[in-house]
Amino acid sequence: MLEVIISTIIISAIGTLAHFLYDITKHNKFIGLFTAVNESTWEHIKIALTPILLWGLYDGFIYGENPNYFLAKFVALLTPIIVIPAIFYTYKSISKKALLSIDIPTFCLTIFLSQFFFWLLISMPEIPYIFEYLSCIGVFVIYGAYAALTLMPLKFFIFKDPISKKYGFPAHTEIFSIFKKKH
Repeated sequence: MLEVIISTIIISAIGTLAHFLYDITKHNKFIGLFTAVNESTWEHIKIALTPILLWGLYDGFIYGENPNYFLAKFVALLTPIIVIPAIFYTYKSISKKALLSIDIPTFCLTIFLSQFFFWLLISMPEIPYIFEYLSCIGVFVIYGAYAALTLMPLKFFIFKDPISKKYGFPAHTEIFSIFKKKH
C-alpha cells in the first residue's frame, strides 16, 4: 500500500506540471500531445494519463513479468477516463459551475484509485492469457487515441473548452498572463 501512496504523490505532481507545461514550453505542439492544451475535460484526463504512462517506465520494470501486468495497466488507464468525467459532471450538474476546490481533490483521488486498482490486479492470481492480450491492445489503443483526439477532437462536450468554446489546440487560452509575450 505504501507503493500506492508514493506513486499517487509522484503521478499527481507530474500531472499538475502537465497542466501548465504547454504554456511553459511556449505552445510546443509535441508537448501538447501529452499535456493539457485547453481547459476541456478531455485535456484534464490527458494530464492523468501522461504521468501514468511515465510511471509505466518504473512499474513495467518492476512488474512487467507479472502475468497480470497489462490488465493492471489497462484498468489503471481506464480509471481516469471514467472517474474524472463522472465526478466532474455530477458535481457540476448540482453546482452549475466548475470548482477548483473539487477538481484538484478529484484529480488526486483518481490517481489514487488508478494506482490502487493497478496494485490490486498485480496482486491477484494469474488471469487467463486472452485478457492479458486484450488488455495489452487496450493500453495501446488508449495512448493512440489520446494523442489523436488532441489533434482531431470530436465535436463532443467532453472535448470542448469551456472558455473559448473551441476544440483541441485552437481552443487554447493562456492560463497565466506571465507566459504571454511582452511587446
